[in-house]
Amino acid sequence: MAEEEKVEVPAKFKSLVEEIEKMSVLDLSELVKVLEKKFGVSAAAPVAMAAPASAGSSGEATEEKSEFNIVLKGVGDKKIEVIKVVRDITGKGLKEAKDMVDAASSAPQTVKEGAKKEEAEELKKKFEAAGASVELK
Repeated sequence: MAEEEKVEVPAKFKSLVEEIEKMSVLDLSELVKVLEKKFGVSAAAPVAMAAPASAGSSGEATEEKSEFNIVLKGVGDKKIEVIKVVRDITGKGLKEAKDMVDAASSAPQTVKEGAKKEEAEELKKKFEAAGASVELK
């Protein structure tokens, strides 16, 4: 995060960046989805494209992933338990965690990005124990 603070924002983007900084995580997620649809792009495309290219150039098999995104797809019957798991994983406050869980009922929500395989499997088990459906991407 310290690196992000050092970034100099050109004057023409200053007001836009300030507005984005004020937005909640859920609002940012929604904004990304809107921009992806409007411009026909995907924010995840560069990451997805870079991983196979780098793994292929080193001669290793690209089948085994080492990092996963935990995506909450469904909440289930134990909403409060799911909110507790989201709070534990993300460190968010009650309102932010509840908003994320509520949003997951209409569209999948990424709870954590770049988790190691073991951690991702453990988090998936926690969500499933709470009655939620989760996908590792």
